[in-house]
Amino acid sequence: MLALAAARLGFDVAVLDPAPDAPAARVAAKAIAAEYDDPAALALLAQISDAITFEFENVPAAAIQTLADLGAAVAPSGRALAISQDRLAEKTFLNAAGAPTVAFAAVGGPADLAEALKRHGAPLLVKSRQGGYDGKGQAWLERADDIDAVWRAAGAVPAIAETPAGFDRELSVIAARGRSGEVAVYPLGENRHVGGVLRQTTAPARTTPAVQSQAEQIAVTLLAALDYVGVIGIELFEQRGGGLLVNEFAPRVHNSGHWTLDGCEVDQFEQHIRAVAGWPLGPTRALARVEMTNLLGDEIDAWQALAAEANARLWLYGKTEARPGRKMGHVNRLGPLDP
Repeated sequence: MLALAAARLGFDVAVLDPAPDAPAARVAAKAIAAEYDDPAALALLAQISDAITFEFENVPAAAIQTLADLGAAVAPSGRALAISQDRLAEKTFLNAAGAPTVAFAAVGGPADLAEALKRHGAPLLVKSRQGGYDGKGQAWLERADDIDAVWRAAGAVPAIAETPAGFDRELSVIAARGRSGEVAVYPLGENRHVGGVLRQTTAPARTTPAVQSQAEQIAVTLLAALDYVGVIGIELFEQRGGGLLVNEFAPRVHNSGHWTLDGCEVDQFEQHIRAVAGWPLGPTRALARVEMTNLLGDEIDAWQALAAEANARLWLYGKTEARPGRKMGHVNRLGPLDP
């Protein structure tokens, strides 16, 4: 989708991906099939590119630094990527930047879990510091007798223990920052997760101006603290007593921002290309209320019925194998904005 957005703006796109049949390679001007940290591939990418970006967090931060050392204009920065790849570093950064989060503790082993349980009480959500997504690499700690089992369930690797958020609903805000520091923020989306996987986003979320304003301020603060260029996704908890907590940020275009493809004049993918390329940022106002639903695994088999819905816009990702739980595409269902 980034490659499509860039092509629409007149850019040629080169894609570096380990898979020779990567979906983006089919719509790019050039494809480089190599590992993300392959020195020769990175040198070639730096040589042929005027600007370089990435679209998910599993790219090694060292590869981004290599590209920067080669003189490439990379955005977002390797620093933003590295922070997002370590949940403890991320929470620590968020607090230092003034963004509120749940209480947390570093965990290096079962003894640290026991200390965290003593200090913060039960339950605690234990997550591996690195790797894992869509609910993987995490477990709830309810009582001291379960410490060893939870440590193993979280991967028996360095971890973070978090107190419960106590929230009414999960929200997210998509924002962008350009090379000259200008910021554009999209309306909030309301998210529904099942088993740790995002199933649905409805946007613009029905909320108050105060909550939207707080989300925008959080986005502006984090973008400035990271000296960020590009689109960022920030996941939020709306607390029962009011106010927002930051769950995490993603230094890239975000699944919960896919609604913008059909709900806004300038979607998050075009916005990201604009920012990285040094263009002016585009408008973020909503043109419709959108219900975005992820299509997981063999749910993609219903593509024909979905394509026949008058108010639905179907997006398929071109992945060759529909594994259980794998995001194969999404559908945006459009409705009128509130008067």
